Amino acid sequence: MNFISVDIEADGPIPGKYSMISLGAVRCVPPYDENFYCTIRPVTEEYIPEALAVSGFTREEALTFNTPEVEMARFNEWLKFMKSRYGYPVFIADNNGFDWSFTNYYLHYYTGSNPFGYSSWNLNSFYKGLDKNLRAKFKQFRVTKHTHNALDDAIGNAEALHTILTKYGLDK
Repeated sequence: MNFISVDIEADGPIPGKYSMISLGAVRCVPPYDENFYCTIRPVTEEYIPEALAVSGFTREEALTFNTPEVEMARFNEWLKFMKSRYGYPVFIADNNGFDWSFTNYYLHYYTGSNPFGYSSWNLNSFYKGLDKNLRAKFKQFRVTKHTHNALDDAIGNAEALHTILTKYGLDK
C-alpha cells in the first residue's frame, strides 16, 4: 500500500472557522526522503493564540506565508506524482480526525479534489487492533522526536508505521 503519513498544524480546532498553518506529508518508506512540507497563510481573521503557539509560528509570521491556493496546488501535484509512481495514496495520521478534516477541506476547497479519496486511517487505532490491546500506544516506535513541526511529526509517524508493519509481518 502507498501509505502517506500526514500531519498538520492549525490555529484552531476546525477548518472553515480557523486556518491550517502548516502541512507535512511523507511516503512511509525509509529513508523518508519522499516528502512534502508547506506553511500556509491564514484564511480567516479568527484564531486561538494558544493553538497557533503550538505550531511555533506567530500570527505575524503566518500572515507572510503563501496562500492556500498555491500550497494546496503544490500538495495536490505531489500527491498525484506519488500516485503515478506507487499507486493510490492512503492517508494515515496519528489523529486522523483532526489532520484529515483540515487536509480534506483544504484540498477540496482550493483544488477541487482530494487524491486520497474519502477515507483515512488512524495510526493509533490501527496499532491497538494489531496489538489486540485498547490501551496500546504506538509512539514508542517513533524515531524522529515529536516537535509540532508538521514534517517532523509526519516522519515520526511514518517511522512508527514502518516498524509496526515490519513487526507484524505486514510490510510486504
